[in-house]
Amino acid sequence: MPEILAENLSGKAVMGSDGTELGMLYNITMDLKTGELADLLVEPDEQLQRDAVEFSADDQGRFQVPVKRVQAVKDYIVVQR
Repeated sequence: MPEILAENLSGKAVMGSDGTELGMLYNITMDLKTGELADLLVEPDEQLQRDAVEFSADDQGRFQVPVKRVQAVKDYIVVQR
């Protein structure tokens, strides 16, 4: 995957590979020891049924999507479901 600046990802919509709109990118976490990106924190879409999503959530209810599940970054961030 080509390099992408973090500022270009801010507020980008996140969609599952099945076409489900998951929500909006809130933030990205990283491993401080290795510097590797860890998870996308996704603010859930209001229309989305929580039980239909297999990703874990943080204390604020944002989905934690492992970065390794990202398939594409264009108009949407597409993640494998």
